[in-house]
Amino acid sequence: MAPSCASAMIALALGLAHIAAAPAPSHAHGRSISYSSWEFDEAGAEVSVRVSRLDFTRLPLTGAEAARPSAPGPSSNIARYLLSRLGLRVDDELCSPAAPPTPRPAAEGWIAFQWRLDCRASGERAIESRIFLDVAPSHLHFARVSSGDRASGDGAGEDRAGDDGAGGEATGLERVLTEAAPVWKLGGWGGEAIDGSPGVVEPTGSSFYQYLLLGIEHILTGYDHLAFVLALLLLAGSLGQVAGLVTGFTIAHSITLGLAVLGLLHPEAAAVEAVIGFSVALIAAENGWLLSGRDPRIVAASLLGLLLLCALAFAGHGVLSVATLLGLSLFSLCHFQLLARTLRPTRVRTSLAFAFGLVHGFGFAGVLAEMSLPTSRLAPALFGFNLGVEVGQLAVVALAWPLLQLARRLSEGRWYRLTSQIASAAICGLGLYWFILRTFAEG
Repeated sequence: MAPSCASAMIALALGLAHIAAAPAPSHAHGRSISYSSWEFDEAGAEVSVRVSRLDFTRLPLTGAEAARPSAPGPSSNIARYLLSRLGLRVDDELCSPAAPPTPRPAAEGWIAFQWRLDCRASGERAIESRIFLDVAPSHLHFARVSSGDRASGDGAGEDRAGDDGAGGEATGLERVLTEAAPVWKLGGWGGEAIDGSPGVVEPTGSSFYQYLLLGIEHILTGYDHLAFVLALLLLAGSLGQVAGLVTGFTIAHSITLGLAVLGLLHPEAAAVEAVIGFSVALIAAENGWLLSGRDPRIVAASLLGLLLLCALAFAGHGVLSVATLLGLSLFSLCHFQLLARTLRPTRVRTSLAFAFGLVHGFGFAGVLAEMSLPTSRLAPALFGFNLGVEVGQLAVVALAWPLLQLARRLSEGRWYRLTSQIASAAICGLGLYWFILRTFAEG
């Protein structure tokens, strides 16, 4: 057993190393997200905005913009759309752009613009974002305001917003704007009224509680994560086994979530998303293998499919390298060998939950890593978001586990077995869909 275990861990380590090695922009499981930074002065603000190119496919673009949404001009429909959905008001008077938005360099998969807003009035300010809310009500917009001596970049999150280049921090706050709360009231931020004048409330950034809610929402809309957790629960025989599986998954994804958000690792988002899909398919296939009496055809089909993907990767297709796919193949083979040598697979499954929890943690990190929070804001954001993920995850477990136990007691377990077989097959199909779609999305 020891050689197989060692080979499995080496194979997974090679796969994780490839995923973490190449920096690339992260996308939180397809979650619709945009970013803006605001540098205020008494006459208005400099605005930098970054939006996902993929999100613009939701809009009815035509002609050249539909074919090449990554290269819009200052007077394009995309620029006009952003101006109409993102604005600054001073005493309820909308500030006007001094010139059309200027396209800015952006990482692959993103579109960035910058423009100047002039405000004729002086008084209390408020940022309002309704970007994509008409086509994606769950869209999140992260706004960052700064009154430091320099602008905070192009909104792309490539420089940490709190760094001032001299070892200090510029004054800044960030807020998550949603359909339920699209307006951020800033008082007199960056102007004359921020000094504590009567009746003026100093603005606050997103609180620990708001990040906790964001974490809960993120896990409840992260269907690939939920599918993985449910696949783990299907064959758990006791609350102790459930606790072990959930704990292993939680510890692992908390580790990589923290490392990625702190900037110590830079995961390649496309590879992470593909391997998350693979993890869902593998754990569900494992369920089917155990329920079928350890049918060797399931293992053979899994390995054959992975080797076919290796051939396609060798031909230059997909976002995963040949080395990564070979590592996943070796890992899968070693994992099934470990299971075949034990009559009590709980420990092996717990190890699998931990191993793939490391990958899922990179996926969770996308939302916070893209914000590039100032150092002083990292701790509450990271802790609140991670706690929210755990609360949402435990809520799903608390709902699903009693239903599975009820099915186990009905008709001497026949309903439970049928439920497990159907659910495992469905989850495996979903995992394969996500894995193949994400692997070849950019291939």
